[in-house]
Amino acid sequence: SMKYSLLAGGKRLRPVLLLAAYHMAEADLTPALPFAAALEMVHTYSLIHDDRPAMDNDDLRRGKPTCHKVFGEGMAVLAGDGLLSLAFETMAQSGHPRAFLALRELALRCGTRGMVAGQCADLKAEETGGDEALLQYIHLHKTADLITAPIVMGLTLAGAEDTLIEAGREYGRNLGVAFQVIDDILDVTGSEAVLGKHTGKDAK
Repeated sequence: SMKYSLLAGGKRLRPVLLLAAYHMAEADLTPALPFAAALEMVHTYSLIHDDRPAMDNDDLRRGKPTCHKVFGEGMAVLAGDGLLSLAFETMAQSGHPRAFLALRELALRCGTRGMVAGQCADLKAEETGGDEALLQYIHLHKTADLITAPIVMGLTLAGAEDTLIEAGREYGRNLGVAFQVIDDILDVTGSEAVLGKHTGKDAK
């Protein structure tokens, strides 16, 4: 079930961002590969859980049936949990001298002050409504945090200067918000065949 979702395709945007950021300061990308793989595991775990009936209740992801539709809800929960754990195991075993700093950044960005916080706010907004400030909070944490993390991680692993890391952090934050705005627009205007997922979810 983990392999099914992880290897189902997708843009691989987050691993690419990490490798591109790393490449700004280091030529050989090999030491960064475990961290790029870990990012995709974390992103995939979030999609598996997001697609479940308790959250977005989707049955299509990347043009294929979602994990819980193929393997059942219980196994989908475990697949997501397993991918999250494997991501941190992979980074910890990399042997990279700056692994802890990268690992800490990802933990912060995907946890209760990052992506999880954004997802909680998103669920709450479905019950209570919201305003522009809440929408911005959701965009910053549900989406932008996991786009900021790869850039900061890549630069950190490569030993970049603090000024460059902070510039990368700001770039990631803005790119993440833009990414989510476009994703919301495509939910209205996009084609299910092209996107590989159902549209019209936000309006519903």
